[in-house]
Amino acid sequence: MNKKLSIFTNGFVRENPLLVLNIGLCSSLGITTQIFNGLGMGLSMTFVLMMSEIVISLFRKHIPQAVRLPVFITIIAAFTTIVQLVLQAYVPSLYDALGVFLPLIVVNCIIMGRVEAFASKNTTADSILDALGMGLGYTCVLLLISLIREFFGAGTLLAGTALKVTVIPQAYCIGILNSAPGGFIVFGILGAAMQAIKNSKGAK
Repeated sequence: MNKKLSIFTNGFVRENPLLVLNIGLCSSLGITTQIFNGLGMGLSMTFVLMMSEIVISLFRKHIPQAVRLPVFITIIAAFTTIVQLVLQAYVPSLYDALGVFLPLIVVNCIIMGRVEAFASKNTTADSILDALGMGLGYTCVLLLISLIREFFGAGTLLAGTALKVTVIPQAYCIGILNSAPGGFIVFGILGAAMQAIKNSKGAK
């Protein structure tokens, strides 16, 4: 039981894809100007990661070593295409907002890293736990970055939805947070906070 819990929680703190491993940064900084976008990207990534890990773990013993990576990419691309078509059909506003970052899920280092390092070597049950932990850890960080950037950068919450609320007048917003440098600033602060937490735990 402890092993299963450790696999699931690994993606939240010890090996969080963004704040600890620092991979998959392009999409995380490119689309996190609104909570709606961050949630959409996080759930899309989690779906593709989980389905890819399930399929690869099921067939890991039957995939020839010589064509391992092409097979992995094909599987990831198939599930990424499913996500694209579903969003385009049912949530076109999110599809447009994510833009080029949605198809780039195919080559996202997080997914490639987990299917290669974990799913190809472990059981399906463990792979599901790993995918959920990594995906939800990734999504939580995206939501936190999006919340900070939207709240302080645009003065709104849940922009892009019917629940949009304006909380800070535009004149008092920190406009730079809506730009690329603002994304790096927020990410740097969160990364430093994560490192401080890990250091304090290590000291104890």
